[in-house]
Amino acid sequence: MFIIKYRKFFILLSVAFMLLSAASIVIWRPSFGIDFIGGAMFEVSYPEGRPDSALVRDALSVLGVVSIQEIGNNGYVIRTKNLTEKDREEAMSLLSFNGTKQVTEDRFSSIGPTIGAELRQKAWIAILAVIVAIILFIAFSFRRVTTALRASGIMEISSWTFGVAAVIALVHDIMIPTAVFAFLGRDIDTLFVMALLALLGFSVHDTIVVFDRVRENVILDREARTKKPFAEIVGQSISQTLIRSINTSVTVLFVLLTLFFIGAESTRYFALTLSIGVIAGTYSSIFFASPLLVLWAEYKAKRSA
Repeated sequence: MFIIKYRKFFILLSVAFMLLSAASIVIWRPSFGIDFIGGAMFEVSYPEGRPDSALVRDALSVLGVVSIQEIGNNGYVIRTKNLTEKDREEAMSLLSFNGTKQVTEDRFSSIGPTIGAELRQKAWIAILAVIVAIILFIAFSFRRVTTALRASGIMEISSWTFGVAAVIALVHDIMIPTAVFAFLGRDIDTLFVMALLALLGFSVHDTIVVFDRVRENVILDREARTKKPFAEIVGQSISQTLIRSINTSVTVLFVLLTLFFIGAESTRYFALTLSIGVIAGTYSSIFFASPLLVLWAEYKAKRSA
């Protein structure tokens, strides 16, 4: 199988993606949205054409503006510190430049700093809990693979190896959309975290499909007593699941891109996060997680030799 034959190249390519993503995150440093730090958010539109963002920032300087971001053809998303109802009314007056420009408030939300900090903590806990659960589930599901490998005359690979390989691939899948968000200057909000959690489920499902076929082929090899090399078994498993993985991902991607291009503005970047993640997850399941198994098997073989 081509992928396993050039496994070192694909592993290095995946590591390069992760390093580039890490560099992007460090350089552009994505900020947390008001969901996690508290504050207020306006989404306003100017039917007659929006003014320059510098003029809007100057007008709102007394309210402690955090960021101003263009949205659509004539709108802005404005984030500020926490505002009282009086401050909110004053903000709308300032945004209309004392009535000289027509402005419409399309959306407004406000979250206190205590609630924001609690949401941020729960978001981290949710992501870590999912990752730990994935390792435990895969380790339990593949607990018999070590016996099958040993009986087939193949070097021993612990069931935990499958779980760790899947999680390394998941880290790859999370880092790439996070890096894109950092580059685009988008805030990390609850929708982004929800997208990452959904992505973790999709990506690990795709990886488990390949790993499960590896397990089945190992058992078949033991029963047939052909004693194929582990790399050959993994390559065969990828070949058997490749079309299925690509077809599933393309179908999901088609729906997500439709949502991105013609869906509501509020869910556009949610769809973008999932779209990037689906591409990264499909790639990592085939070109990263599986070659990692073979690389680890080779390492174990050299150590035991």
